Amino acid sequence: MIGKARRMGRRRVLGLLTGAVSTLLAARPAWAGDKPAAMDAITAIKTRRSVRAYTAEPVMDAQVEEILRCGMQAPSACNEQPWQFVVVRDKAILAKVGGINPYAAYAKNAPVAILVAGDLSLDKCGGYWIEDTSACAQNMLLAAHAMGLGAVWTGIYPLPERVAAFRALLKMPETTTPMALLVIGHPAEQPAPKDRYRPDRVHHDVW
Repeated sequence: MIGKARRMGRRRVLGLLTGAVSTLLAARPAWAGDKPAAMDAITAIKTRRSVRAYTAEPVMDAQVEEILRCGMQAPSACNEQPWQFVVVRDKAILAKVGGINPYAAYAKNAPVAILVAGDLSLDKCGGYWIEDTSACAQNMLLAAHAMGLGAVWTGIYPLPERVAAFRALLKMPETTTPMALLVIGHPAEQPAPKDRYRPDRVHHDVW
């Protein structure tokens, strides 16, 4: 009886382990394929760098969706979530980015860019859309890096000429304000991580 109980116990444990593995495999995101799992949050934060050179490999729709999902997980004032996005894959449009922001001309070589904008019609808490969309964009950069992609934040707001030009280029309504264009692709460069911790910038209790 004892031997039979032990055998039944082992089978039960094996069954639980098999089920757990199956659940983990089923939960693997569509973008992952046969690639390694995404890195942990602390590693992603400490190793993320701006990447401005990309290979010709395309970025999958599933990867773009995952980046957007991570962006929309950001906190926002009053939980208003005042963001809108424009996913840009059209090479003719990407080629015009350098004419608006000369520091982002390399966007023409990227497979995709995502414009993050603030929707003023959703901004109910008095102008916090700036902080909200910034948190959203940072989430997206970290998600891209964790997935093995390279990305860079290219500035739009608060420069009025860039805001107007991107709004016109992407046919956006006047109630939306372009905040940043995130240029994304598979990295053709690997900038080394930098430790930017500055203890002299840290104050305790009072200045």
